[in-house]
Amino acid sequence: MRKRNKTLLIGLGVLLVIFAVLLSLNQFYIDYLWFVEMGYTEIFFKELVTKTQIGIPIFIGLVLVLFFYLKLLNRISAKYLGSVQKATKKQNIVAVGVSGVVAFFLTILISDRLWYQILEFINQTQFNLTDPIFNQDLALYFFGLPLYQEVFAIFIGFFAVIVVLTFLYTAYILYQGKKIEFSREQDLESIKVNAKGIFKSYLEIASKQIGIFLGVLFLILSIGSLLEAFQLLYSTSGIVFGAGAADIDVGLKVIIIKAVLCLVLAVTSIVAGYQKKYLVMGAGPVLFAVVVILGGAAQGIYESLIVIPNQFTKEEAYITNNIEYTQQAYDLANVETREFSGTQEITAKDIKENKITIDNITINDQIPTQEMYNSLQGIRNYYQFYDVDVDRYFVNGVYTQVFLGAREMNNTLLPAEAKTWVNQHLKYTHGFGVAVSPVNKTNNVGQPDLIVKDIPPVTDVSELVIEEPRIYFGENDYGYVVTNCTTAEFDYPQGDNNQEVTYTGTAGIPMTFFNKLAFALYHGSSELLLANEITGDSKMLIHRNISERVATIAPFLSYEHDPYMVISEGRLYWIVDAFTTSDRYPYSQPYDGAGNNYVRNSVKVVVDAYNGDVTFYKVDDEPVLETYSKIFPGFLKDLSEMPEGIKQHLRYSKTMFDIQSDIYKTYHMSNARVFYNKEDQWETATQFYETEKAEVPVESAYTIMELPDRQPEFMLTVPFTPKDKDNMIAWLAGVSDGPGYGQLILYEFPKQQLIYGPMQIEQRIDQDTIISPQLTLLGQQGSRVLRGNLMSIPIENAIIYVEPIYIQAVGGENNLPELKKVVVSYQNEIVMADSLELALAQVFDIQELLSTAIPTQSTGSTATTAELITKANALFKEAQEAQKAGNWAGYGQKINELEQVLAQLSQLSGATQ
Repeated sequence: MRKRNKTLLIGLGVLLVIFAVLLSLNQFYIDYLWFVEMGYTEIFFKELVTKTQIGIPIFIGLVLVLFFYLKLLNRISAKYLGSVQKATKKQNIVAVGVSGVVAFFLTILISDRLWYQILEFINQTQFNLTDPIFNQDLALYFFGLPLYQEVFAIFIGFFAVIVVLTFLYTAYILYQGKKIEFSREQDLESIKVNAKGIFKSYLEIASKQIGIFLGVLFLILSIGSLLEAFQLLYSTSGIVFGAGAADIDVGLKVIIIKAVLCLVLAVTSIVAGYQKKYLVMGAGPVLFAVVVILGGAAQGIYESLIVIPNQFTKEEAYITNNIEYTQQAYDLANVETREFSGTQEITAKDIKENKITIDNITINDQIPTQEMYNSLQGIRNYYQFYDVDVDRYFVNGVYTQVFLGAREMNNTLLPAEAKTWVNQHLKYTHGFGVAVSPVNKTNNVGQPDLIVKDIPPVTDVSELVIEEPRIYFGENDYGYVVTNCTTAEFDYPQGDNNQEVTYTGTAGIPMTFFNKLAFALYHGSSELLLANEITGDSKMLIHRNISERVATIAPFLSYEHDPYMVISEGRLYWIVDAFTTSDRYPYSQPYDGAGNNYVRNSVKVVVDAYNGDVTFYKVDDEPVLETYSKIFPGFLKDLSEMPEGIKQHLRYSKTMFDIQSDIYKTYHMSNARVFYNKEDQWETATQFYETEKAEVPVESAYTIMELPDRQPEFMLTVPFTPKDKDNMIAWLAGVSDGPGYGQLILYEFPKQQLIYGPMQIEQRIDQDTIISPQLTLLGQQGSRVLRGNLMSIPIENAIIYVEPIYIQAVGGENNLPELKKVVVSYQNEIVMADSLELALAQVFDIQELLSTAIPTQSTGSTATTAELITKANALFKEAQEAQKAGNWAGYGQKINELEQVLAQLSQLSGATQ
């Protein structure tokens, strides 16, 4: 019975192994089919080919080394056992089997850890820039040191395996020679005695091997000390990132002493092994440990007694290294710096002459706009706008900044009874079209003024006409779909019926019978085999999420988390920013918790929303990307090959800009003394946002503006304030247009003059006796006030501030935030009006707008500001009393009267200030 159960268990185990192998092979086959479809088989096979190329010689070498080493152990053990016979056939078989199994698993581990480092090392590109301590090209740290460290770790691991294997195999030989005995009846004490016996016997028969082991170990540790010296350039023990005074003055010397000591101990250990001087062998590791401990203590004492009391003097050179190499690592060494007085007196004339800047002020925020799109342009519950992006287009010939959202399919939102396998994988397969609205316009109820809308897309703008609006690949976490089935796909709703379509694109893997089997196993879906709708002409679409799609092809790049869609020549495309990153740049301050301290936005990826084609374009010549292009030849295209209609929509990456601006808050200080004292430390300006009164950082934002001595251009900007202060000290801009693409420009304000910062404007809004009561009124009776992003807009050599105010109903679902007011501030004036135009008209006394848009007082009116404030307060109280009494008609009348008085106040204050 026991034998039968044992056979059954073995059979089940074999079946499980076979099934696991089949799953693995099936995964490989599906991946292969997809890479063939995408045209990137070179990348797909690179890992397999490289692992095979390095794995075969490693395996052969390991088998030979291990086999002959075990044969040596056999011979040594035979002498100890007093036997002169040759190794038995059984012992040879065991030696071959052990060597093969151990070598196989070591080969898998080694090739998996080394294949990519070897490719980088072989194909490395020189930086032509050396580190400040060892004067080595930075390519050593990016492509050489990682390989050396991996090899070092592998040697340590292999050494440990050999030691364990030696001990176990010796125990096996002694067991075969009847020197030790094991049985199931042995207790724990007997096992301990046997283990001690093995160890004692091993000392007697293999003292030479122990000495050699120790010698090899110390030789490895000596090499490790050399690697440790280079690792000092990433030290975090000093005042800045990178090697400091204590690291170089003491730490480096300790490393050299350890390296020399290890070489000496390597020789003495081998000699002691041959002479069976066990105390000498044991003294080596103890001496090494003592040197390590004393070295660490010496460095700590030196830091405390010598460096800290004279910190700047001792650390100045290393601070300079940190500043210089951090600026290089983040491409901040060539920031163009300009002075911006911010105090120019601008007039209505200046406002009119800067029309392109004024016309592109973002009075709509992205979050409310996305909510509006989902509510107004979602059309059906299964359509969803996952994001709204900022871009620029020529709208009827005018350069215009717009919001654009893609209407994607989310078939998980279908009614429960409609969530059938057919609907989710064959029928509801794609999104449809986009919604587009200018950032600076709303309709009469405060909603985005759509210039592309509805299904099929409707527009009066020739540049935004969409001929192929279907979206099969997008930002949603899409599952697989099968196209070209016998039944048509749902296309879009049309009245009481649904329009249907058959996919005519190039995407997809043909569903041959064999592929059906493979995908049924891959997806765990028997329907793929049983569905009559699927034929040999059908195609399987997988990896439809664009972020996953591009990362599957090129996992060695990092990617922007927020792709954006563009319209070009009637088609829809996604653009994904890709980055080369590393944690290997000497002396560069890391920007994230993973230790990465180098980044370049060197690649733009274009994904066809209909066909799913993925194209990688090189936009920056830098060594890391050049190395990748050598490893994977042909996967990158030159930027000159990008279609012009898509190239016009490239923009400065927000992720890259945010990293750079965050680092630049500290590393704009190039003087070591100023840096050490943190005399000019900056922070990102803060604001109040939405309903919260907590301060939040002002996010970097895209905008079209015309700066002094520059053409109108699409830029990404962020304002800075001094540390722990609210006044604005500078703002940084990243250029997205024309030949200046990628240029960073810093506009610095005079340090001796007050330039209001965003938070100071927020506080002035709350303190304003005219605006504050209006905000209170707007936030009553089931509504809440949402404050949008506060924008700092340069006009000539001055700054105006603009903040949109939204109203959103509370207590229900799908409540739409609608733009109701816009606040504009310039110098000491601050106004809130129904639109940006009216607010600017009041601040700058633009009479043609005032006369047509603001109710004027009757002729002969002599009302003063004080009288209007008194009247406003009285009307406010009367409105509250009417509200408490439930007199809603009276409440509405008083509110209307109050609005007229407040408008008069705004006009009067604008005219008299």
